[in-house]
Amino acid sequence: MNYPKPALAITSAQRDQLTTWAQSHTAPHRQVLQAQVLLLAADGVANTRIAAQVGVAVISVRRWRARLTTDGLAGVGRVRPGRGRPPTVSADTVAAILTATQTTTSEGRTQGSCRTMDKAYGVSPATVQRI
Repeated sequence: MNYPKPALAITSAQRDQLTTWAQSHTAPHRQVLQAQVLLLAADGVANTRIAAQVGVAVISVRRWRARLTTDGLAGVGRVRPGRGRPPTVSADTVAAILTATQTTTSEGRTQGSCRTMDKAYGVSPATVQRI
């Protein structure tokens, strides 16, 4: 049987902050979505109904409810360590490219070139441009 989950217990200060995030046009989308889910959960709406209304998986609703109880508001909108796509270029390589662009120039030129930088660091010209 599917029993409804009890309403998520939050304080009035937490509700105010979640409401601010849920209505924000400048906060990250993940944070807005999680705030909307948590406000619905605090109002006693069932996880399946929340998931259908907001457009996320039921497991996400469960995880976000659990994260709020363990981490508080600090966990809202944050990506857990080890989640998401790993970086393809190491932080050391990014730092080296940044330093080189600020301190060195290509031979016979006044500034560095993406094509000379990419060969020197083993990355694509587009990667150098993004960095």
